[in-house]
Amino acid sequence: MKKNALDWIAFILVIIGALNWGLVGAFKWNLVTAIFGDITTAGSRIVYILVGLSALYLIATMGKMTKE
Repeated sequence: MKKNALDWIAFILVIIGALNWGLVGAFKWNLVTAIFGDITTAGSRIVYILVGLSALYLIATMGKMTKE
């Protein structure tokens, strides 16, 4: 099944989130807070919310993605 733009955006955001967690685990360095500021800033919160929503979207659409 062909992926739409939302599928690709969600996939990219989840990859960004996973790489950020890898950096936190390996080096105790958070890329999101380095770019957007502390966790309390709007920019960082928006990124974290979008990554979380993207993960939920991918979970909900997993059936569509595995039917190829």
